[in-house]
Amino acid sequence: MAKGRKQDWWDDENQEEIIYVSKSEIKRDAEALKQLGDKLINLTPANLAKIPMDDNLLEAVELAQRLQREARRRQLQYIGKLLRTMDTDPIQEALDKVENKHQQQQAMLHKIERQRDDLIAQGDVGLNALLEDYPTLDRQRLRTLIRAAKKEVEQKKLGKAYRDIFVLLKEVMLEA
Repeated sequence: MAKGRKQDWWDDENQEEIIYVSKSEIKRDAEALKQLGDKLINLTPANLAKIPMDDNLLEAVELAQRLQREARRRQLQYIGKLLRTMDTDPIQEALDKVENKHQQQQAMLHKIERQRDDLIAQGDVGLNALLEDYPTLDRQRLRTLIRAAKKEVEQKKLGKAYRDIFVLLKEVMLEA
């Protein structure tokens, strides 16, 4: 520096863009990562294997699944800390796919239940419409089950035929 001349640290050339992040925003981000970690902890081992994560995180999640109460809470804090140091987008995307698949399966099971109830209510008309969509169904067996289920409904007790229709529909509709 030249004598008698002060360097201005705040001139436009040397000033970098400073991004201020509030303490509340940092806390919200940390809480979101803890919630992501909690979702990971609650996954089944089969679904956990579908999530892309490094070995340290996988080990921490598996340990947290075995822990209870306060130890689990501390482990969850640690998982949140690990997640802060990595890109969580691939983990979140894989988790969304796993959760969405579960929701799709639930929706399909509800659709099968509605189809079963429609078959019992409509009889042969509903059966013919269903056979157009699913020709591999066993018409005779399904017809027998529908008659038995109608008798069960009349007696106000849902039994074996009612469940067997669901199982038969589930086998065929989930294959398609």
